[in-house]
Amino acid sequence: MRKAIVHLSHTLGQAGEHYVIGEIIAAAPSALNGDDAAVMYPATPNSRTVASTDMMVEGRHFRRDWSTPNEIGQKAILRNFADVEAMGARPTAALLAIAAPADTPVNFVRGIAEGIGLRCAFYNAELVGGDLTRSKELVITVTAIGSLGGSQEPLVLSGARPGQKVVSHGKIGYSAAGLALLQEFGRDLPPEHEELWPLIDAHCNPWLKPGRGVIARATGATAMTDNSDGLVPDIGTMAKQSNVHIDLNSHAIAPDSLLVTAGAVLGIDPWEWVLTGGEDHTLVATTQKDAPSGFRVIGTVNRGTGLTIDGNKPRYASGWQSL
Repeated sequence: MRKAIVHLSHTLGQAGEHYVIGEIIAAAPSALNGDDAAVMYPATPNSRTVASTDMMVEGRHFRRDWSTPNEIGQKAILRNFADVEAMGARPTAALLAIAAPADTPVNFVRGIAEGIGLRCAFYNAELVGGDLTRSKELVITVTAIGSLGGSQEPLVLSGARPGQKVVSHGKIGYSAAGLALLQEFGRDLPPEHEELWPLIDAHCNPWLKPGRGVIARATGATAMTDNSDGLVPDIGTMAKQSNVHIDLNSHAIAPDSLLVTAGAVLGIDPWEWVLTGGEDHTLVATTQKDAPSGFRVIGTVNRGTGLTIDGNKPRYASGWQSL
């Protein structure tokens, strides 16, 4: 019998599991991928393993008319690798599980894998395995694995101490502003507002410079988180876990000119994006020493409890809710 020829233009249901898995491996190759499980070896002496997992659901975390498959794949990895970085660890590998309707194009899934492979390459990490199954909704789940080297403690949320500085690396409020622009204009941003494209890019394909978490831990940081749910909720959680009072400096976190322009276009206070937007995956840490390379000081850690901005209650505090 003549064997059917499968093309990338076929759907998952037409192509079958083994063909699609082969396309994923081809798009994000690794010598560790292809067996029942991947065997990982410690990257450095005296190292510990860090693991994190995160899901992205179509319609809640991404939309196909707003993001390319490549961007979706990169975003899926960044969300997870940022959590590994926030512990002061180095991402080394990822596992990918996709649940998708049978009519999903194979080319779409391969595009996701290509984005994952591209973002993994920035971290010198690999996609080492995963799973594929049929479902009514498209759900992408990534499990990230990292290596925490040396004898220093991981950068847990409970590690902030009075007398320290609060420092951050990355943009704040950009992803939320990009989402608001997409909700208003879709991906067809009017030419007169083309200067706002970096905000849309920040939502569809957020960026975090690799290695900042490792540097922060090596230079004396004691606590860290990534801004995924919103600056106020995430730093508020750190303050609560550490039983300290954190006061942010409004001048240090103030909306920049791009956020102010977007706010004027949409009629939204840009402070709402900065304080509660989330999904920037900005790294926020506490340290007794000077700000690590690539970080800037945005506040102080004091005795007491709670979170304030210039000593006052934040004007926005809701943040992103997963449920």
